[in-house]
Amino acid sequence: MIRILAVALTIRSPSPGNVQRQPGTSTDSFAFAQSTGRDPGARKSYEPAYVRSLFNRIAPRYDLLNHLLSSGIDILWRKKAIRLLREFRPSEILDVATGTGDFAFEAARLLLPSRVVGIDVAENMLALGREKARRRGLSERVSFQQGSAEHLPFPEGSFDAVISAFGVRNFSDLHAGLCEMHRVLRPGGVILVLEFSHPRRFPVKQLYGAYSRTLLPAIGRLISRDRTAYRYLPSTIGEFPDGEKFVQHLQTAGFHSARRLSMTFGIATAYDALK
Repeated sequence: MIRILAVALTIRSPSPGNVQRQPGTSTDSFAFAQSTGRDPGARKSYEPAYVRSLFNRIAPRYDLLNHLLSSGIDILWRKKAIRLLREFRPSEILDVATGTGDFAFEAARLLLPSRVVGIDVAENMLALGREKARRRGLSERVSFQQGSAEHLPFPEGSFDAVISAFGVRNFSDLHAGLCEMHRVLRPGGVILVLEFSHPRRFPVKQLYGAYSRTLLPAIGRLISRDRTAYRYLPSTIGEFPDGEKFVQHLQTAGFHSARRLSMTFGIATAYDALK
């Protein structure tokens, strides 16, 4: 279903170069932690230990599941998002919630920075990322270390760009994670976030809702052999404050000049903003 929608998108979607930036505005049985209680878009969050354990368990099949469940469209989403950073020419990049490193590798390939650092809470994911870097001959430029978004182990102003693909919605504290991403950026640096969002147009909204509630968990459970992992995914997508609400979160964390690019009829959205 996602692939059919994506074919239509390639005809209708604006290119990154057509996304206009306006200062201060945008273009247009789980283990729960306490809600942050912040506006806008207060949301449930998940205990860090639960998230770490879940992704460690599914790490060996994580890439296969991502590509299968999106019909490979997630690869195109990453490429399209990273191209938004070409105008900034970042030399040092941090990829937060890097998983097995696909976004970090795309940044290294398309932007040719001097270094990319991927950070994640799940060591099993990072081990796969290191092996992928070794096979691709990128170990000198792309490195991985364990850590959480809410407590990034880097000094203030360490990076030209901080990026994250399909990981921000897993932050235990969204505001704290975004503030940390802001802290480690150099003045004038850019944040780039690629996340699932909520389609709003008929019939995409209804079709994608049914897919997320039924087919996605069933296929994910069958391949990953983990009953909770792909119930967790649609849950986090449903809770995530997408669109203008997420732009407001960026602004609250100190970013400005935000813009967003909707992909595949709103199934995914790329956001960038400046420090």
